[in-house]
Amino acid sequence: MYWKQTEEIDTNKVERIHDGDGLIKRRNLFGSVTQLPVDIEIWELDEGVSEGDHMHGDNRPLEEFYYFLDGTGEMTIEGEIIHVSMNDAVMVPPGVDHGIRNTGAGPLKMMIVWGVSDGTYED
Repeated sequence: MYWKQTEEIDTNKVERIHDGDGLIKRRNLFGSVTQLPVDIEIWELDEGVSEGDHMHGDNRPLEEFYYFLDGTGEMTIEGEIIHVSMNDAVMVPPGVDHGIRNTGAGPLKMMIVWGVSDGTYED
């Protein structure tokens, strides 16, 4: 057995997230069928659109991975600006203030994977 999704027939959300600027297009991947303890979405931000700065607190310590598929942007992480573009990946641990903005000409497209962290990090 397997599941296949296609962008053309998927239900997409379009919403403002964390008091950011503009609307973010969100496509959930296998959320209704996966047994993995993560959520996976494809996000698309038009020019100038942002996910507002935020953090995931103690009551739900989410860890997030951002993988950039197309475009250019800036992530703000604890006040530091990180330039991102296609094939970059960024991991944000729980409790770290972060956000993303499309700074390029054209859409910024990314895959985001998030789940509850156990808080154990090793270098």
